[in-house]
Amino acid sequence: MTDTRLDLEIVRVVAAPRAKVWRAWSDPEILKQWWCPKPWVTEVRAFDFRPGGAFHTFMSGPDGGESDNPGVFLEIVPMERIVSTSMLLPGWRPGTPWLPLTAIFMLEDAGAGTRYTARCLHRDDADRQKHAEMGFHDGWGTAIQQLEEVARSLP
Repeated sequence: MTDTRLDLEIVRVVAAPRAKVWRAWSDPEILKQWWCPKPWVTEVRAFDFRPGGAFHTFMSGPDGGESDNPGVFLEIVPMERIVSTSMLLPGWRPGTPWLPLTAIFMLEDAGAGTRYTARCLHRDDADRQKHAEMGFHDGWGTAIQQLEEVARSLP
């Protein structure tokens, strides 16, 4: 399913049980604590956690930078997989995203931790390159570290 010409991917073992990682992902109040690299902050504008449900985050930085990211969830497999896209809006309406992509997040047990895979599918090499140059690996890698910290702190 991965096309290295069009996809970007990070695989990490998160030092937290899968149930806690899932909770950190599936609760918007918790998700906003780790979703973007600090000191940026995330506002969760929509989080209808079901296929076809709205998933809209708005991120803002201390320098005035902003990133508005409306989309939808395509697939939710509890404790295993979350798929979202920026190409559609709620009700399956076509969107016009600034960065068209489909994101796949996979969770698997890895000893006492969770093997966390974040994969972004792009429509062409230009979009993939744009995302890479924006700092995909550093930014998403930092978010995964923050996810780990938040998940480990959950009761």
